[in-house]
Amino acid sequence: MGFKSKARKKRAAADAAAGRTGKDKKEEFEGQVRCNVAGCDNFADKKIGGRRLAFDRAADVWGEDGIEGQSRRISVCKSCYREWKKAKKDDMDEWS
Repeated sequence: MGFKSKARKKRAAADAAAGRTGKDKKEEFEGQVRCNVAGCDNFADKKIGGRRLAFDRAADVWGEDGIEGQSRRISVCKSCYREWKKAKKDDMDEWS
């Protein structure tokens, strides 16, 4: 038996003696910021992979009618960001 396996056994015994049970369950994150792409119901919070794009850059992919709101920067969810990134992959103006 190696060092790590002995430590795991002792840790389990110490947790049981102290009255601790297993791992604490984390609460599921509930988003607050909605994606500004029309027809998308996902959340665009930074914690779950959301991004903020300039309105002009987003309008190139979805058009001005495909974006809800008229602010300078819009929030997009992770899946919409990936869609935008794939659409702009060959556009060298975007990356330089």
